[in-house]
Amino acid sequence: MGKEKPDLVYGTLDMLILKSLQHEPRHGLGIADRIQQISRDILRVEQGSLYPALYRLEAQGWIKAEWGVSDNNRKARYYKLTAAGRKQLVAETEHWSRITMGINRVLAST
Repeated sequence: MGKEKPDLVYGTLDMLILKSLQHEPRHGLGIADRIQQISRDILRVEQGSLYPALYRLEAQGWIKAEWGVSDNNRKARYYKLTAAGRKQLVAETEHWSRITMGINRVLAST
């Protein structure tokens, strides 16, 4: 049996993207790579999910995009958190903590 990549839980992608932008702007591939790196290769964000999420987060005002040049000298859109995005990250992190605490309690019950 191969090493399977789990699907992201519905509603977590936005939080993971916001978290990956917490300290510095990144382009799309850099965001996906950061999530994969931090998760120690457990989570993988596919482009078909990533870019619609980035456009949605930008439309909500949680991230801002600017054109720049990537490490390999290509034009790329760099995304960074806005003040509203930082507040949303805090709110989503707190919500996730409450949900996982509840799930853990149910799983630990006898």
